[in-house]
Amino acid sequence: MRGGVFGVPENSQEKYEENKVKMIAKMHEKGYRDAELLKDTIYQYNNKKVNIRMDLYEGKKYYFGNITWAGNAIYPDSILKKVLTIEKGDVFSEEKLNKKLNGGGENGGDINSMYTDNGYLTFNIDPVQTKIYGDTVDVELRMYEGPQYTNNRITIKGNTITNDKVVLREIRTKPGQKFNKSDLIRTIREKIGQLGNFDESKTVPTPRPNPADGTVDIEYAVEEKPSDQIELSGGFGGGRIIGTLGLTFNNFSLRNLFNLKAYKPLPKGDGQKLSLRVGKPTVNIINRIASHSHNLGLVARNR
Repeated sequence: MRGGVFGVPENSQEKYEENKVKMIAKMHEKGYRDAELLKDTIYQYNNKKVNIRMDLYEGKKYYFGNITWAGNAIYPDSILKKVLTIEKGDVFSEEKLNKKLNGGGENGGDINSMYTDNGYLTFNIDPVQTKIYGDTVDVELRMYEGPQYTNNRITIKGNTITNDKVVLREIRTKPGQKFNKSDLIRTIREKIGQLGNFDESKTVPTPRPNPADGTVDIEYAVEEKPSDQIELSGGFGGGRIIGTLGLTFNNFSLRNLFNLKAYKPLPKGDGQKLSLRVGKPTVNIINRIASHSHNLGLVARNR
């Protein structure tokens, strides 16, 4: 591990720098928009500890003044104010303002989601501090609403094993529907992720708007991950050791069961489940195939 100031590990120094930024951001959040770190000094206290001295400029505490809207035609000021939930006289916080404008959360509750969940894919809002007087900041919220978009082609990219139809039947963004940002996010977390065949953290949706006809094509880039399971268990009873071996294939393809070319080593890609279990001295083989729309069970026993 490389050393830093007074032998402090470099990763600790990086953490220290991050925390200085967070400290000033916290002061800004509390209304001290002019706060800054003027100087900081680290000096050794003993062989194990160091002291830190910080010189801060706090400045005055600011409050929101007049908040006005510009460029909105779809929603009136009265509706937008209810979503913003920031009033004249509230403690000034750019972080709070940005969260209420462009929160980016799955559950909405911000101005951006209000528009992008209703088809306005290219919506943009820019907060401008128009006047600062005393401890008050006036803000104008300048908006570009843009056109309303409808979903067109929905495609999947990167699925080397799983068939397109397995993913397409699960997603929330359907052709012909108005574009909805929240549906895009839920598709990744609740639908594609729960299939169990893809790495959710690497699923990337890319909306491609077509301004000429007001439609948007959406591509989901996915990455397959191993989803098969092996189970091995054992026990002792009646003077005998009993072991069980279980295999579960989570992306089986029943329709290709008799297609020898599809065996790699088994036919896959339709999102069905095949379970095999073998036990000794009693041998049980259980084939269980579960699909999106039906369940089929086959049991064979050898004694």
